[in-house]
Amino acid sequence: MSPLDAFWHVANLFAPAWGLAALLAGAIKLAWRREAKALRWLRLWGWGAAGGAAAVVVSLVLLGRDGKMAGYALLVLGVALPQWWLLSVRR
Repeated sequence: MSPLDAFWHVANLFAPAWGLAALLAGAIKLAWRREAKALRWLRLWGWGAAGGAAAVVVSLVLLGRDGKMAGYALLVLGVALPQWWLLSVRR
């Protein structure tokens, strides 16, 4: 495997976490305008992406492979919990 292939392999492993974090950060900025006004979109995305990436690694270690429904459930929790925490700390 070439270095470029390895890069794309790892990027595609984390792409669902990063994409879900971006969608949720955008939805938070639209749905909770007043509560999320002080939070930058990049901060919401960064924390969600980090939590989602950690969830992908944990699910890979615990379940042995990628693509199981339990892994995707952990991914949703890993993305949503840091963003929920950022909103609840602001209140």
